[in-house]
Amino acid sequence: MPSDSFTAPPRQRRLATVRPAPRSASPIYRDLRNDILGMRRRPGEPIAEARIAAAYGVSRTPVHEAVLRLADEGLIDVFPQSGTYVSLIPVAALPEAGVIRKALEEATVRMAAIRATPGDIAQLRAALEEQRDLCAACDRDGFHEADESFHALLAEIAGFPGFWALVEQVKVQVDRCRRLTLPVPGQMTKVIAEHDAIVEAVAAHDREASVEALGAHLDGLRLAIDDLRAAAPLYFTDAPTAAGRQTPPRL
Repeated sequence: MPSDSFTAPPRQRRLATVRPAPRSASPIYRDLRNDILGMRRRPGEPIAEARIAAAYGVSRTPVHEAVLRLADEGLIDVFPQSGTYVSLIPVAALPEAGVIRKALEEATVRMAAIRATPGDIAQLRAALEEQRDLCAACDRDGFHEADESFHALLAEIAGFPGFWALVEQVKVQVDRCRRLTLPVPGQMTKVIAEHDAIVEAVAAHDREASVEALGAHLDGLRLAIDDLRAAAPLYFTDAPTAAGRQTPPRL
């Protein structure tokens, strides 16, 4: 486990008790995915299919199906004869995801600045108040969800909800980094200030200022990820896929 200045989210063993048996792999997939993206399962952590199956009261078949789906998304690595692990964060995938997200969200916020009604602005400001409350409560999970909802709301106001759905698909690796940055002192306050600048620009129907504010927000996340990688290098890999890593991670 790396020694760094970042206070990582606490591990929450959500599989400690037996759960009602699911009818398919979907609930297991959803829970594992949420745990990985929420950094409750850390990069490089082993995945014990038998233990998960016992916790859900099912055979290993639906668990293995869920694992394969997550492997397709690049969130789990399966090493034949060696084991199954939460994937390390592939550094090579982060820039492309950032470029795609920025392009889509710039188009979104520009249109939101054109279309926003007084009611829309009120919703955005209410979203900011929710974020401030969650920050004051040090509720990092809640803050992350509120952050996601804020960006989804911008897409709805723009009339481009599908853009946010695309962003969600491409940013899964970035999301793991984001969750690691939230415990950094002042990070949530910084995010709120950046969101506030976006809202004020949209409220003024200033398209260019809206794009500039969004760009500053997303670029700030990129810089935070750079710092995070330097502080916690064992969570990251330069190899883009498990195929590029011949041996399991060693933490």
